[in-house]
Formats: sequence, C-alpha cells, structure tokens
Amino acid sequence: MYVTVDVKGEDTYELELEAVAGTADADATAAGGSDADATPTYADLLRTVDLSPHEVSVLVDGRPVPEDQPVESDHVTVLRLIKGG
Repeated sequence: MYVTVDVKGEDTYELELEAVAGTADADATAAGGSDADATPTYADLLRTVDLSPHEVSVLVDGRPVPEDQPVESDHVTVLRLIKGG
C-alpha cells in the first residue's frame, strides 16, 4: 500500500508502507524490541520524511491522530507547529 504524506506548505511524499515497515522493524530490532510484522505508525512515517512528532501534527481526514497509532489511511496531512527561526 502506498501512503501520500502531504506536508502543508512544503513537499508531498509517496511512501510504500512495506518499505516504512521494514525500516521500523529494523529500528525496533536494534533497540531490543521484537521484529514482528507490525504495521508502521504515523511516527514511522514522520521519521521517514525527516520530521519529528514534537514539531508537527498529523491529520487524517482533517482530524488529528496520535503518532503511535498504526497507519490506517492512504493519505496523511502533516502540519508544522513551528517553522522558521
């Protein structure tokens, strides 16, 4: 399954969920977790596009979702909370 990650005012990414899952599994194994076939979370999507859950809100159908929830949508909108300097 492909997921579109739309970072508002910036880029749009097309990510293959299986590739994100492979990265998440490798990270979990390296951290001492299990390498079970877990569905990637919204935080895993953010990590793939070099964003931190601390600096953005993730929206699905216009509603915020917790970053630790498994990805269940094929389109995600990301809003930066703080930008610039």
